[in-house]
Amino acid sequence: MNYIERIRTGGRDTNPFFTLMGIEIGDIGRGCATLRMPVRPDMLNGEDFLQGGLFTALADEAMVLAIYPLLDPEERIATISESTTFMSGAQKGVLIGTGRVLKKGRRVIFAEGDVTMEGSDRILSRSTATFMVTRI
Repeated sequence: MNYIERIRTGGRDTNPFFTLMGIEIGDIGRGCATLRMPVRPDMLNGEDFLQGGLFTALADEAMVLAIYPLLDPEERIATISESTTFMSGAQKGVLIGTGRVLKKGRRVIFAEGDVTMEGSDRILSRSTATFMVTRI
């Protein structure tokens, strides 16, 4: 059973990070995926804003879920590079992470992940990443 099948069967508890962060799985399609994550007080930094790495982590996980339905059963991915631009902070509410595959090649996949606040289209952060495709 591959990762997406395990996620669809076992839900968020399949991924311990999802459980730790309270991430809920939204839609998973071929080349796109969404996740939801509530902002909790223990996620805030010393300035009372969501710690920036959590924006990146949410976008990263959404990009990975967008990629996996496009892979053959014997393929896996590893991140080559990732960059995040932060446009606005968050102090409360529910974040939506949306991952999209921009281009899938045989050996490299390019993806993009946006984080918005539930109920708003305003982008809080945008991550771009490159993933290497490996075969087991």
